[in-house]
Amino acid sequence: MIIGIIGSGAMGAGIAQVAATAGHTVHLLDQTAEALVRAEQGIQLSLNKLAEKGKLTAEAVGATMTNLQFTKDYQDFAGCELVLEAIVEDLATKQQVFKQVESVVSAECVLASNTSSLLITSLAAACQRPERFIGIHFFNPAPLMQLVEVIPAVQTRLGLTDEIKQLMQQWGKLPVLAQDTPGFIVNRVARLFYGEAIRMLEEGLADAATIDWAMTELGGFRMGPFALMDFIGHDVNYRVTESVFTAFFYDPRYKPSFTQKRLFEAGYLGRKSGRGFYDYREGATPPEPTRDPELGRMVLHRILAMLINEAVDALSFQVATKEDLELAMTKGVNYPKGLLVWADELGLANVLNTLDQLYDDYREDRYRASALLRRMVRTAQTFFPQEAFANH
Repeated sequence: MIIGIIGSGAMGAGIAQVAATAGHTVHLLDQTAEALVRAEQGIQLSLNKLAEKGKLTAEAVGATMTNLQFTKDYQDFAGCELVLEAIVEDLATKQQVFKQVESVVSAECVLASNTSSLLITSLAAACQRPERFIGIHFFNPAPLMQLVEVIPAVQTRLGLTDEIKQLMQQWGKLPVLAQDTPGFIVNRVARLFYGEAIRMLEEGLADAATIDWAMTELGGFRMGPFALMDFIGHDVNYRVTESVFTAFFYDPRYKPSFTQKRLFEAGYLGRKSGRGFYDYREGATPPEPTRDPELGRMVLHRILAMLINEAVDALSFQVATKEDLELAMTKGVNYPKGLLVWADELGLANVLNTLDQLYDDYREDRYRASALLRRMVRTAQTFFPQEAFANH
């Protein structure tokens, strides 16, 4: 299979590396020669690191680089059987790109988007053959992250979803099926990880370092929400939040924060710019958290309740199966355990009580408990049999 990738940034180059390593001829397209040179150098460096760790042989590195073709010309996509874009998160820009692609590729060529927040159906609607369109959402860095969300549009032809899931498995990935709703699985549920942390910061309940300490030391998360937002970059993270909020018809659960908007507009984008919630400039002293176990547990349980509630709501609206929800959050954003398993362990009644207390305090719809969660508490159900989640 010949693959076309549009966009040679971190995501596009990473996906190209994955496909080329799997043995495909890959045409990686960008607008400038400079961007393509950076991508080629970055892929070579990534492959060399994998070889140093013993995960690739020198022969595999050479074969992968041979499989990669770098181009500025859409005409090189003429023989492609799959073309996937990984460019800026802008609906009109992506739609225009696919119109250009359709003028070149065959009628059988599958078109795909790596979008993290735009609706696949909206992108497919701009195509002459929307039935061959699908979402294939990788996570950064694509060569290392196992999870891939596969998202059929309303128009996607029967059978294509299974074909893409099988292809992703051949590429060594773990595909999960998501309904075409804003943020799909991971970027929908994870909005609450960031949003509730910022809410507590804005109210002065705890500072960024303390909230991050609570989530990592007490909760077992690899990174706290503020360190993670700084790592992702506020240009990316804020825009995804804004996109999901708008796409959900301004549901207050996903409301962006003025705090992050100010950082974004000031150019304090996080690690990449040297400043974000934390100061990464040379000589800067990292802030010390307040290591108060009672405060830390309050922070952890509040964020966990919001995350669990969102996962339950996603299950309620059939965004994904409970198995795919668990896999998405553990493999897509490295949560220490699946949120539904975590809910069972904490006790669904305890989670519901936390949410109801927040709603009583704030009287804001963002704290409304999922109807499914409330029903399960009323009927004393759990998401998984006790013997099943005890082994997680």
